[in-house]
Amino acid sequence: MSFFDDSRLEDPAALGAADHLLRRLAMAGARVRAELEAAEEALSKFDSDGFRPRAVLAAGRDARLVRAILEPVCPVPFVAWPGPGLPGWAGPLDLVIVLGGLAEDSDAVSAASEAERRGCGLMVACPPDSPVAQASAGSRHAIRLPSQSDDQLAAAVAVLQGLHQMELGPEVDHKAVAALLDDVAIECSPNNDVASNPAKDLALMLADALPLVWGGSVLAARAARRVVEALRLASGRPALAADAGHLMPVLNQPPRDLFADPFDKPEELRPGLVILDDGVEDAVVAEQRRKLEAKAEAHDVRVHVVRQADGTDIARYAALTQHGRYAAAYLGIGLGRYGTATDDEPTEPGIPSEDPAW
Repeated sequence: MSFFDDSRLEDPAALGAADHLLRRLAMAGARVRAELEAAEEALSKFDSDGFRPRAVLAAGRDARLVRAILEPVCPVPFVAWPGPGLPGWAGPLDLVIVLGGLAEDSDAVSAASEAERRGCGLMVACPPDSPVAQASAGSRHAIRLPSQSDDQLAAAVAVLQGLHQMELGPEVDHKAVAALLDDVAIECSPNNDVASNPAKDLALMLADALPLVWGGSVLAARAARRVVEALRLASGRPALAADAGHLMPVLNQPPRDLFADPFDKPEELRPGLVILDDGVEDAVVAEQRRKLEAKAEAHDVRVHVVRQADGTDIARYAALTQHGRYAAAYLGIGLGRYGTATDDEPTEPGIPSEDPAW
């Protein structure tokens, strides 16, 4: 097992070896702006125009993120479809949303092709030369949002902006999303030491722990899954995102042995509980959190809270996720897992080469 060396978090050479990852994280806000700028012409044509689809279906990357934001407010039924193809009832009265990246995504391609064949309304957000763009090229009535990168969050923001203008979703305010991502980048900059950097602080907490990440609301739970993906890729260790009922048994840990030799059995890591708090005030969520924190305290499990209560739904989700990805990057740096960039390394902590949204 790799040992965490906290001195690497302030070492210019170690930070420089992961510059390609940290730089991509820092550019998240810029990618959102570029995405919306590229989609400006298409979005300018969006309005409700008296048309309301019978149902909205989302397929492809981060379809469940779109569902998490739309489902509470969308005036028509909303479905996140795991693919391939579409459900049997989908037809010309329905709107199909497909988020696709540069990588091959057979389910997204299948959904786009099937939507075209059935005459469904179709909205695609993908790079112009991607497989999804090619699959939907024959549809004359498709709404195309040309993605400028392979950043699924930026593409999702553009789609949600379009759906808001069609009166199918909540306000997005992409400028606020980008600004909040910039704030996270400043706060979590590698130039900030551990005392003033929340991401480095979280990485230290997880240095000798198996991460358990919990988000009480639907969006915070979605962010927890993304953060766990980042932690697994960065550390090579197990990490778990689940609801409170599944995490409670994992918190049942024997008392910590203060005299144990850390080099005796280094593979036996204790859990560390990370709570993602998006400011949602809900009695059930508050009670679940209280039980988790009480259980963790009773079994000597460390707890770290990441809070983001300001902004729209998508802005809070983006900030929580980005905090977790920065922490994952610093965890990987502390474990010495980053050298020079290679084709085998992910372009960003938490973005696998194939990104299963399901």
